[in-house]
Amino acid sequence: MKYDVIGIGNAVMDLIAPVEDSFLTEMGIQKGIMQLIELERSEMLHAALPDYRRIPGGSVANTMAGLGNLGLSTAFIGKVRDDEVGRAYVEETRAAGTDCPNKPVADGDLPSSRSMILVSKDGERSMNTYLGISSEVGPDDVPEEVCNQARVLFLEGYLYDKDKGKQAFETAARLTRSAGGQAGIALSDPFCVDRHRGDFRKLVKELDYVIGNEHEWMSLYQTEDLSAALEQASGDSGLIVCTRSGEDVVLVRGSEQAIAPVREITPVDATGAGDQFAAGFLFGLARGADLATAGRMGCVAAAEVISHYGARPEADLKDLFRKEGLI
Repeated sequence: MKYDVIGIGNAVMDLIAPVEDSFLTEMGIQKGIMQLIELERSEMLHAALPDYRRIPGGSVANTMAGLGNLGLSTAFIGKVRDDEVGRAYVEETRAAGTDCPNKPVADGDLPSSRSMILVSKDGERSMNTYLGISSEVGPDDVPEEVCNQARVLFLEGYLYDKDKGKQAFETAARLTRSAGGQAGIALSDPFCVDRHRGDFRKLVKELDYVIGNEHEWMSLYQTEDLSAALEQASGDSGLIVCTRSGEDVVLVRGSEQAIAPVREITPVDATGAGDQFAAGFLFGLARGADLATAGRMGCVAAAEVISHYGARPEADLKDLFRKEGLI
């Protein structure tokens, strides 16, 4: 197989800028929130930004970057426009070691997606995201030759917000699995689960693995009792993973259950914790690690990313795994 893990999701360029609280007030931005914005607002904010760092982002793309840090061969299927932001997204993703099989799109009206992430002095982040062309990814954007060459496919639940995304997702899963690979999903967020509960319950039964946090699992099965939700999920799915912020992670595959302990640390910036947990866990899955080890790898990767700003690892994750005796 050419690829250890491939992912499909929103290709979002992160523009990260340190700002004073007065800038937020001036721009009418509520501190600490994540909001979707329209093109005009996005262009106005972009133009007003003080010094900023530009880093390719998007949940699944961040996971692929973590897996690249771990030395796995990865590819990211996403959609960008042939504009300055889109070209930079593809170039920088490739330079970081992840294959980007989709060329920037030359025609159409929608520009590439970007998220203006404003970081206050107290570390609070206010995110303003314009989805643009990234949310238009569809089945025609899924390269058969990439899916046929992958051990593991990772999908993000947000794709289900558009029919095209849902079709892209289903096409990629079918191609990967028919070539002998595994396909799984991250549930993305409780509101996403609320919007697509019927579809997601079906996916839990059909896919090889599903990752979610406690709120997402309880939302999926419409219960306040996490144990009841996980019992139902484990009866439905091949492999389920439940993260519980700051508490032990639960992993269940058939009659096998494992607990991965979490060491409590104070986060500098919690962005990317779920994305990098997925990277560590998928590394273990792709390498045939047992459940407890794969879960612990996820916890170590998540702990690294919340120890600094940004959603991608800065330390050598493999080195951290060695120190923990995981490899």
